[in-house]
Amino acid sequence: MPVAPKTPAALGFRMPAEWERQEAVWLSWPHRRRTWPGNFRPIPGVFAEVAARVSEREKVRLNVSGALEARARSMIEAAGADMGNVEFFDHPTNDAWCRDNGPIFVRNDRTGEVAVTDWEFNSWGGKHPPFDRDNRIPGRVARALSLRRFKTGMVLEGGSIDVNGSGLLLTTEACLLNPNRNPRLTRAQIERRLMRFLGVYEVIWLGEGIAGDDTDGHVDDLTRFFGESGVLTSVERDRRSPNYRALGENLERLRSTRTASGRRLDLVKLPTPALCRRNGQVLPASYANFLIINGAVLMAAFRQPKRDREAAEVLSSCFPGREVIPIDCLELVWGLGTLHCISQQQPASNP
Repeated sequence: MPVAPKTPAALGFRMPAEWERQEAVWLSWPHRRRTWPGNFRPIPGVFAEVAARVSEREKVRLNVSGALEARARSMIEAAGADMGNVEFFDHPTNDAWCRDNGPIFVRNDRTGEVAVTDWEFNSWGGKHPPFDRDNRIPGRVARALSLRRFKTGMVLEGGSIDVNGSGLLLTTEACLLNPNRNPRLTRAQIERRLMRFLGVYEVIWLGEGIAGDDTDGHVDDLTRFFGESGVLTSVERDRRSPNYRALGENLERLRSTRTASGRRLDLVKLPTPALCRRNGQVLPASYANFLIINGAVLMAAFRQPKRDREAAEVLSSCFPGREVIPIDCLELVWGLGTLHCISQQQPASNP
């Protein structure tokens, strides 16, 4: 498919896979109490723990308003972080979901240049206003780091896509084709934008997301790449689960998928945690919401020893040489997201 001039792909940029060498992981410090109604107290501590674990291996870059920086710094230091690897940016936010409202980075492998693609953020179809500050985060990051910035003119959240770094992209129809995102764009037009701005050449479409997910079905709660053709996909064994049908249908789609070269995907099944509920609400707990960093994988755990251990074993088999580090996310998921949702990786300029 021909690529329009001056788009990132035309200039030689692509979105690297998450397991490629990273310079930093971006987080946004939590402050919006109604995101975790009645249970905000433990949340900053979870963010501090994530920052500390990342700082052991690479930089942590934090969007935080000036009024909250001292508190964030104190908590992250108390969590045992390497503070020489933690950088604070006075970037006020509406909420803490950096995966979705933060920049999506691309890299030119020939020149080593890293750039920002700036997609529109509308708070998952206008569900949780206000979101004006969040929508400005990619531009602020680009200016702070003096990076080239590509405006896309399309609504997209980082959690709605996953790439293998070699041309393939995973997403869901439930999210990207939802009329609350880009009602004037057809499926083909959406695919072309993804190709032109992220340097992919093929989009693999799944169907629906998991119960409790207010994002309309983000793929990072369902299915993730672990290699050029390796795909981890969540499966549900309990026929009574509200996730049984959707995850089964997504598995069948992946089984029937052939890449443009005719290659099958190397599928690995990832277990799901037992349903997590609070106040009668099903929460989108998923082991697929892991974060890959240099030398490690941070895994969301849900105080389910047997299932947490089984998921960790699967991830270890898919990422040999990386330490799998479980982080208790049972409180965090009350905000309807976990580790991947709160983070955004910035690739190294030299892989």
